[in-house]
Amino acid sequence: MKKANVVVVGSSNTDMIIQMKSIPRPGETLLGGRFSIAPGGKGANQAVAAARAAGPGGKVTFVAKVGQDLFGDQTIAGLKKDKISTDYVFRDKKNASGVALIYVAEDGENSIGVASGANGALSPADVKKAAKVIAESDILVMQLETPLPTVLEAAKTADKAGVPVILNPAPMQPLPEELLRKVTILTPNETEAESLTGITVTDKKTAEEAASILHRKGVPIVIITMGAKGVYLSAPECKKMIKSFKVKAVDSTAAGDVFNGALATALSQEIGLLEAIRFAIAAAAISVTRLGAQPSVPTRKEIEKMLKS
Repeated sequence: MKKANVVVVGSSNTDMIIQMKSIPRPGETLLGGRFSIAPGGKGANQAVAAARAAGPGGKVTFVAKVGQDLFGDQTIAGLKKDKISTDYVFRDKKNASGVALIYVAEDGENSIGVASGANGALSPADVKKAAKVIAESDILVMQLETPLPTVLEAAKTADKAGVPVILNPAPMQPLPEELLRKVTILTPNETEAESLTGITVTDKKTAEEAASILHRKGVPIVIITMGAKGVYLSAPECKKMIKSFKVKAVDSTAAGDVFNGALATALSQEIGLLEAIRFAIAAAAISVTRLGAQPSVPTRKEIEKMLKS
């Protein structure tokens, strides 16, 4: 099997997590939560997911920005532990590293607030420094926790080199068609698909309607993740609903990130699109059975075991 070569451009946070019976409503204080700290951030989660899914010999490079602080040190050390290249993880003297405050309810649902910090300072100029590694990669993965001009610069760099781009449009914001035309695979969830298209996505029919609008905006492949319902794929050669795995959810915080990272690795290894999606669904299914973002990310052996189950 071909060795993966994936680049992720995006965010890194330190997650501060409180597990509670339910998520506090505005003005409400709840006692009895369990507190933990774990590495997170959508970009870093995707990079870790890609690296663990790749197995020995895979190459994953992370392009990001962290502060000159303890959280930044811990982030870089954690990435290196997963054998992710941090050559383009820049240090920011003015901004602190990103932090996320996360409530996780008993049913696995979550509520998240993010202080972007240095993530918001990742610039197009930083991406230009990583242009060679992006151009030499098999696939580029991004999300929207860094500035949109930075995301666009990375997409342009990949497009110019003929490198496919996966964009997970989260956290949701309006996207210029200039960016969408440079995206190979767009991976919104139901809420994000609705925001992008105006179609309320609840089933295969509405997912197909939303995907057709995104195709008209220039995106060749649309993959709408729908939680326990599965994943809807709309590509030139295939339009299909792909089932999820039945698992007991504990924490869904990083499910989308794990899906995208694992998908990128599978495609980089020249696994067919349908099989790659199934691989990514298995990885995400495992992640929701565990607490935390990066601590929940499965290894390749675990993913392969799930696929055989």
